[in-house]
Amino acid sequence: MWSVWCAGEEKRVGTRTVVVGHRTVSETDAYVAQKFCDNRIVSSKYTIWNFLPKNLFEQFRRIANFYFLIIFLVQVIVDTPTSPITSGLPLFFVITVTAIKQGYEDWLRHRADNEVNKSTVFIVENAKQVQKESEKIKVGDIVEVKADETFPCDLIFLASSSVDGTCYVTTASLDGESNFKTHYAVRDTTVLCTDEAIDALTATIECEQPQPDLYKFVGRIIIYRSNQEPIARSLGPENLLLKGATLKNTKKIYGVAVYTGMETKMALNYQGKSQKRSAVEKSINAFLIVYLCILLSKATVCTTLKYVWQSNPFNDEPWYNEKTKKERETFKVLRMFTDFLSFMVLFNFIIPVSMYVTVEMQKFLGSFFISWDKEMYDEEIKEGALVNTSDLNEELGQVEFVFTDKTGTLTENSMEFIECCIDGHKYKDCISEVDGFSQTDGPLKYYGKAEKSREELFLRALCLCHTVQIKEADQVDGLIGHPECKHTYISSSPDEIALVKGAEKYGFTFLGLENDFMKIRNQKNETEMYQLLHILNFDPVRRRMSVIVRTITGKLLLFCKGADSSIFPRVQQEEIQQTKVHVDRNAMDGYRTLCVAFKELTQKEYDKIDRQLNEAKMALQDREEKMAKVFEDTEADMHLIGATAVEDRLQEQSAETIEALHAAGMKVWVLTGDKMETAKSTCYACRLFQTSTELLELTVKTVGESERKEDRLHELLLEYHKKLIQDVPKHRGGLKRSWTLSQDYGLIIDGSTLSLILNPSQDSSSSNYKNIFLQICLKCTAVLCCRMAPLQKAQIVRMVKNTKGSPITLSIGDGANDVSMILEAHVGIGIKGKEGRQAARNSDYAVPKFKHLRKLLLAHGHLYYVRIAHLVQYFFYKNLCFILPQFLYQFFCGFSQQPLYDAAYLTMYNICFTSLPILAYSLLEQHINIDTLTSDPQLYMKVSDNAMLQWRPFLYWTFLGAFEGLVFFFGVYFLFQNSSLEDNGKVFGNWTFGTIVFTVLVFTVTLKLALDTRFWTWMNHFVIWGSLAFYVFFSFFWGGVIWPFLKQQRMYFVFAHMLTSVSTWLAIILLIFISLFPEILLIVLKNIKEKSHQSSRKAPDSLSSRPSARPLLLRTFSDESNVL
Repeated sequence: MWSVWCAGEEKRVGTRTVVVGHRTVSETDAYVAQKFCDNRIVSSKYTIWNFLPKNLFEQFRRIANFYFLIIFLVQVIVDTPTSPITSGLPLFFVITVTAIKQGYEDWLRHRADNEVNKSTVFIVENAKQVQKESEKIKVGDIVEVKADETFPCDLIFLASSSVDGTCYVTTASLDGESNFKTHYAVRDTTVLCTDEAIDALTATIECEQPQPDLYKFVGRIIIYRSNQEPIARSLGPENLLLKGATLKNTKKIYGVAVYTGMETKMALNYQGKSQKRSAVEKSINAFLIVYLCILLSKATVCTTLKYVWQSNPFNDEPWYNEKTKKERETFKVLRMFTDFLSFMVLFNFIIPVSMYVTVEMQKFLGSFFISWDKEMYDEEIKEGALVNTSDLNEELGQVEFVFTDKTGTLTENSMEFIECCIDGHKYKDCISEVDGFSQTDGPLKYYGKAEKSREELFLRALCLCHTVQIKEADQVDGLIGHPECKHTYISSSPDEIALVKGAEKYGFTFLGLENDFMKIRNQKNETEMYQLLHILNFDPVRRRMSVIVRTITGKLLLFCKGADSSIFPRVQQEEIQQTKVHVDRNAMDGYRTLCVAFKELTQKEYDKIDRQLNEAKMALQDREEKMAKVFEDTEADMHLIGATAVEDRLQEQSAETIEALHAAGMKVWVLTGDKMETAKSTCYACRLFQTSTELLELTVKTVGESERKEDRLHELLLEYHKKLIQDVPKHRGGLKRSWTLSQDYGLIIDGSTLSLILNPSQDSSSSNYKNIFLQICLKCTAVLCCRMAPLQKAQIVRMVKNTKGSPITLSIGDGANDVSMILEAHVGIGIKGKEGRQAARNSDYAVPKFKHLRKLLLAHGHLYYVRIAHLVQYFFYKNLCFILPQFLYQFFCGFSQQPLYDAAYLTMYNICFTSLPILAYSLLEQHINIDTLTSDPQLYMKVSDNAMLQWRPFLYWTFLGAFEGLVFFFGVYFLFQNSSLEDNGKVFGNWTFGTIVFTVLVFTVTLKLALDTRFWTWMNHFVIWGSLAFYVFFSFFWGGVIWPFLKQQRMYFVFAHMLTSVSTWLAIILLIFISLFPEILLIVLKNIKEKSHQSSRKAPDSLSSRPSARPLLLRTFSDESNVL
């Protein structure tokens, strides 16, 4: 089902018919009920029944797990040199730990689903309210929702407690906007505001099948009345109440369910959680295959040579070891196969099963360091960072693309009135006395202040030209009695609230709307009444809104506010210049600016406008176009009064964070549902776009709304492609992420243009344009996508994620509208913001503020990657050192599968002797100080593109392991050339040979790790020296007691006996030194090189470490603090 709805709107078919309240229109009409899904939401992955098989299947898809299962079965079935416990026990441990972890995570998802599905709702049946669980709602049910409740499914709004049939809704958990939106009931059902009245309604709704676009809905309702013609009314998005939105400031509403459960727009915008795999895991799998090949070739070589060696009858069957009858009769092929399997089992320790246990533990324990980080603790919400998935810690060090939401992520989502200008005079800060709040503006030539009447006119315009409501809890009468009482304003736009509060700051207070009269209190504390005649609503094409009011004296006024580009052409040209200076300056400062204009209307003009507006409102066809024409004619020949500046405060340090991410070689894209102008000014404020950035636009404005828009879009794409890709000289040299060098380009695209590119009409060449678009995006340093639906955000992330080279992507957002992109990216980060906790719940990591992303990536991410990369390489290296002498030993024991090491050593090597030092290293190592990593973002580039797990470092570690394995084996072999190693002429045996090799091995690999450690803590000292001491203690203990459960006491006193020989001591110390000599030499050379490099850099560095960024950064911030 998902694929059908998410693939693109063009695949939708058909409509659905919903019978309101399940009351059939007439008994005579044949009616076939359509089947619809129930109202259950499912986001979990497993059920009780399928958990075990499904989880085991997923786990055994890992190459290593599957391999160890096979080895374990071989050990059980075939007579092999080692016990099945050696591989069975670690495998069982890994599988169990992982299953418990994944089961617990899924149980949490089940619990969240049940919370939603079992919540109680009220349904109107037979003129009575029936209480039901949310999951029992069926399409066609009439649902009652009360104030501050969430809509349980998608409803068509029929009636509300307010007489005018409106209700206010917040959709924070859907599109991230926390402001109030007004929805309208169907005109003919607004009066049905009781259970009995609504139950008597007979109607059917025809609407489109479910689709994910939150802002689109097409349908119609047909209302049947006895002995009258049925009435048809069109339905649009303003009549649809979406699941997940919350009812505000309205006592109750009635609605009929049209989409339920997984067919609601919210569910269609939610993408299921897929298992995220890190790039490191992919590298491990590649290295595993190499080591598997080494293993297979070793087993093949040994099996072949065994039969070559046995072709001599004396070697095959010496006189002291004759074959049994059964051995003689077995097929040679079968014998060869079992020998091959025995060699596989003998050498199988080259594949490190314990590495998976260590990696799991490292990820799980390492994730606590993020939660414990005090710098990521937020005093305001009293919470720190949260880790939901520990599997992706190292991915934080590999990010190439950052996709961020704007409102609530980069900004605080709280608007503040900063300043205004009236007739070219700047007004700022609060007034000390009633009559003066002007401030001269430095070099500008307008001093003093505007006339008193103009000031009052401007402030009245701010108080009247808006759609702000006052929360019902505040009694208006009470407000007049207590002027100091603060009121709660609600509106569909936080800007409007900021402007009303701004006017209040200067002495004009909006007291609310009562029976179509707007009440305001002026500076003299008098209440003024204005009759609200018409609201010419804001729309993104006009980019302005107006009100027409009548004063008590009968004067008719039109007040209009909007973007400068839409107001300036409609006012007297000579009034513009003095205000334009202020508007441009405010826009440069990153403020949201609006211009305010007015005009006086005669009664005759008003009557004409009134008639035209009512005609347009009644039209069912082309209603929007007709209204737009009337608005256009009405809002002409106005007079400009002034302009306002409002700030959506950036979150602290969001600009520095973006700068640091850029310096670290990451590309930052802003994906927002907000309008373009606002988003653009925020991008300048947070330095996503620099003043030098050349902006390329692909928006409704540049593409146009005509039939030829696709052709125009294609022209623009080709033009930008030529500018960015074809005309740019090719870079020579492999400078990593070299886009930082050239001219900065920024791209701005909006949702409707994006859907033209991603879901084109039937044109065949369209996929080519998609590629061109992608190439343009990848060449830009910053991209801004505005007016995005949640699913489009995810589409963009998927498009970048699937490009050549599969760059690592990160999404960060704070609202439920960001959940899709958070789930789509390789790493999803939720911000614990004001817009609910859905983003934080669905993310891999949650942080309180955007600024914490800097430390999370540059310090934690960098260190996690370095640690785990070292862990992986070290594991393969120490296992190669371990098993190579075992392979070489076969050449000296007639390929008889004789183990070099004792079974206890084989089992304990990875589990006890060498596991804790590398675990401690992988948790605590800091090769560079955390403060240095955070302050110098360029260090991040050193580990980008999976630098430490490429083939070059892998081959280096492999050769090092092979060299050391050869030194161990042949060093001890040459020592044994002296036949008697003791004073009394006794000779050492094969177990002593193996034990000396093993002792050198354990000491060498542990000391190698000690050489690599840059950050020593008491824990590192404890585990490194403790592991070596434990090995010595264990060897004495294991060989010092006769164990009753062992068939042969082959290690009895071997270790203690071995250490009585001085030559053995000398050999062990010498071999350890020879093995580590190349490593010590490398470290010395590196240090000399670094010191000379530092001394040569010191002088120029002190003058020009980062010439432009810091001073500019400090300067702009000191400017901003003055403004605030």
